[in-house]
Amino acid sequence: METAEFQIRTAQKNVMVPINGQVIALLQQRGWQDGILTVCVPHTTAGVTINENADPDVARDMTWFMEQLVPNVAGFRHAEGNSDAHIKASLFGSSVQVIVRGGILWLGTWQGIYFCEFDGPRSRTVQLAFQG
Repeated sequence: METAEFQIRTAQKNVMVPINGQVIALLQQRGWQDGILTVCVPHTTAGVTINENADPDVARDMTWFMEQLVPNVAGFRHAEGNSDAHIKASLFGSSVQVIVRGGILWLGTWQGIYFCEFDGPRSRTVQLAFQG
């Protein structure tokens, strides 16, 4: 297994950031060709997902819905005041796997990988593990 990582800076409390470009750049730099790529977010208030990458309104709608589903309310007991972010991150999950064929992410026509920030703005790390 080979690994790599990159940093991402978010500008909002809740935002989904497309990261295909950074992932593809590392695939090319490392020469990873055929195998399984795991994309992992090592944070308890952020996540990662695969979803439509053609219309930015999809990511906006998902972010809006998550804010409605899990609002930041005064009733949470966690002292840091970001329990909503922990819940949202758990709902999305901390990793996804993608097949890589010929150095290309084997995603559907409309799919993209998104870093999901729920406690920003922050500097974050995205980790990649490739098994070829």
